[in-house]
Amino acid sequence: MQLEDLGYNDTLKQFWTEHDFTGFEPGRIVEEHKEQYIVWTAGGEYEAEITGTLRFTAESREEFPAVGDWVAVSVYEGGLAIIYRILPRFSIIKRKAVGKFGETQVIAANIDSAFLIQAADRDFNLNRLERYLTICHASRVNPIVVLSKIDLIDSNELAELSERIQHRIGDIPLLTLSTVTQTGLTTLQNMIERGKTYCLLGSSGVGKSTLLNALAGRTIMRTDSISERTKKGRHVTSHRSLVVLPNGGILIDNPGMREVGIADSAEGLEVTFDQIARLSGNCRFKDCTHTNETGCAVLEALQKGEIDEDAYRNYLKLKKEEAYFKSSLAERRKKDRAFGKMVKNYKKQNL
Repeated sequence: MQLEDLGYNDTLKQFWTEHDFTGFEPGRIVEEHKEQYIVWTAGGEYEAEITGTLRFTAESREEFPAVGDWVAVSVYEGGLAIIYRILPRFSIIKRKAVGKFGETQVIAANIDSAFLIQAADRDFNLNRLERYLTICHASRVNPIVVLSKIDLIDSNELAELSERIQHRIGDIPLLTLSTVTQTGLTTLQNMIERGKTYCLLGSSGVGKSTLLNALAGRTIMRTDSISERTKKGRHVTSHRSLVVLPNGGILIDNPGMREVGIADSAEGLEVTFDQIARLSGNCRFKDCTHTNETGCAVLEALQKGEIDEDAYRNYLKLKKEEAYFKSSLAERRKKDRAFGKMVKNYKKQNL
C-alpha cells in the first residue's frame, strides 16, 4: 500500500522535507487500544508504542496519538514500531472526556468530513444532532447528516423527519439511507473521494458498523441488534479503526457515544447556531446572555417566532456546558501548576 492511499498529501510531504526526520519513516495510526497502536507505513502494518519522552512531556491526552494521526516512526525487528512525533493535524474531532474533570477526549484526527448518523426509528434527536454539528464545526470538519434505517418508517414519517432536520440545520447536506433496501447507499458512496478521510459519528445501534461493512464490501465490524429491554444500541465497535475503502476513500469507525459533551466549542456554536450568532451583534449589551436582558435581539426574534424555540434552548444549554468546561479546564491547569511548583521545591530542598 502506498502512503498516498492512506491520505499522504503534498502538505505532509513538505513538512517532512523541511524537518529533520532522518532515520524515521511516515506512518498513519489506524487503530488505538489503550496507548497501544497499529501503524501503517509504506513498508506494512506494525504494532507501535510511543516514546517515554512523548509520554511524559504530554500535558494532556490531546497530545497523545489518535486514530487518523500521521506520525514519525522507527521500525525495529519483530514488527514493533516506536512513535517519536505526531505530525501537525489539520483537524481534530474531540469531546469532553467522560468522567474526567477538565479533560478532552480525541475521537479522530485529520478528518475531512464526518457522517453524523441518526436512526429514523428510535435514535432521532435534533438536540443531539446539534451537539455533533457543534463538535464538527469547532473541529473544522465538514458535517454530513445521515438518517439511517428509513426502511423502518413510512414515506410520510420520512418526509416529516427530513423537514424537521432541514428546518433546524439549514444548508447542511442530508442523506436518507437504508442498508437493507440499499436506498441512498450509492449516493453516499459517490460522496466519498479517493484520498479523503471520513468518520462515522453516532450512538450505538444506529447502523454505523453495518454501513461500514456495506461500503467496504466485506464484513469488517461485527453488527448486533437493538436491546429489546432497553431499546438502546449495544456497543459492538469497541475501538476506533481506519479502513481504506474499495473506491480509495478512507473511513474511520467509532464506538457509539451515549454522552457527547461539549468542550472548547465557541466557534462551533457560532456556526451551528449562526442565526443566533448574527442577532447577537444587535443586542444592547456586548455580554448579553440572551436570557432576560433588555434590548436583547435574540429574545426579540424568539418572541416573534423567528427563532426555533427548541434550538434556542439547546443553544443556551450547550453554551452553559462550554463555559463550565472552560472553567474546569482553567481550574485543572491551576492545580497542575501548583503541583509542579511543589515538586520543584521538594527537589530543591532534598538535593
